[in-house]
Amino acid sequence: MSGRELVVLGTASQAPTRHRNHNGYFLRWDGEGILFDPGEGTQRQMILAGVSSPSIGRICVTHFHGDHCLGLPGVIQRMSLDGVSGPVDVHFPAGGEVYYERLRRAAIFDDRTELRPRPAEGEHWVTELRDLRLVARRLDHRADTVGWRLEEPDGVRMVPERLRAAGIFGPDVGRLQREGSLMIEGRRISLEEMSAPRRGQRMAFIMDTRVCDAAFELAADADLVVCEATFLSSDADLAQAYGHLTAGQAASIAAVAGARRLVLTHFSQRYGDDSAHLREATEVFGDVVAARDLDVVTVPPRR
Repeated sequence: MSGRELVVLGTASQAPTRHRNHNGYFLRWDGEGILFDPGEGTQRQMILAGVSSPSIGRICVTHFHGDHCLGLPGVIQRMSLDGVSGPVDVHFPAGGEVYYERLRRAAIFDDRTELRPRPAEGEHWVTELRDLRLVARRLDHRADTVGWRLEEPDGVRMVPERLRAAGIFGPDVGRLQREGSLMIEGRRISLEEMSAPRRGQRMAFIMDTRVCDAAFELAADADLVVCEATFLSSDADLAQAYGHLTAGQAASIAAVAGARRLVLTHFSQRYGDDSAHLREATEVFGDVVAARDLDVVTVPPRR
């Protein structure tokens, strides 16, 4: 597994349509494979999208409304069928742990995969992954809901012109990175002299919420923001009543937060297509994708 891209498995909200499956999103991030919000039908969508169950290293659930979690039993049972031993961490809001346990054991099957529940507690929750941080923030919905943020640590990149000028080539480049400095012709050369800061990339996953501070914090400076856009602004009263966003509000969050690319999804079945959502959002924010089932959306390259 390599690269950084989002595989869209489903884009419907409460009810699927002829053209939209329930939610489901698979993020490929170098060596990590993260499945977000597996709604009903996710297992079949994975087959259509070419996402194998062994590629899932962890699962993140924003909340336990059915369109975000009813595919979890099928995915879990498929992992066991395919011989995935794990461990696979499953992250979810702590208030929904009872629903996780019910879904975990929703049917009889040969249970072979080690799943490790990781409930997120409080308003702001952080866990360290292998080379990343996973952050959860409490959102404003009718159920206990969190949004997710993936953060790559800031680092440095080597500057080839500086290395050549200093006479540092081949294995010495690796030594400089590991040791922090080298002696070259009697002069000590530091890693700082031969490198430049490299900003870590960020990804945000924001589902089912009204406009709130946490949504902006999750999206802050993110390279990719996946955000619900259940309604259009003409139905803003419904969005507010049911704890959702309009396409315009999703775009405003991305714009104010300084994000780079916005993926709209979680569309209400009341709309025949996504063209009006895309128009509404692009009036506010530049790089917008109105997601469709089985789309693959790349994380923008580093600046």
